[in-house]
Amino acid sequence: MAARKYRTVMLIDDNEIDNLINQKMIEAAAVTDNIYTHTGAKSAIEFLKNMEKLDVADQVLPDVIFLDIDMPLMDGFQFLDEFEKLTNIAKKKCKIVMLTSSINPQDFNRSKKYENVRLYLNKPLSHESIVKLEV
Repeated sequence: MAARKYRTVMLIDDNEIDNLINQKMIEAAAVTDNIYTHTGAKSAIEFLKNMEKLDVADQVLPDVIFLDIDMPLMDGFQFLDEFEKLTNIAKKKCKIVMLTSSINPQDFNRSKKYENVRLYLNKPLSHESIVKLEV
């Protein structure tokens, strides 16, 4: 079974090493040609706000956002709260995968409250989890 192909994927993680590893895993799985990387949720939400204003928003907004939960300044859940305020264009286009090293069941349950969160995965991404990704 061939992996599903996405136009664009976004990684949001304050740990640059995790971003690099995940980026390399996504590249190796060949599921996208475009990867946006952000080391902060605040910059990522600003980026999305700017993208959704463009006439080509549906082409430049990411199909999948891999979101870390535990980040300084703005954590993954605060990002999700801000994401909920975006336009319907962004909310329909972007599917969110929570990517975490947390083993806290409360995080998993809390993530279920967000309509755009489609999946909850443990770090680091594996080749298998990427090629099986259906969001």
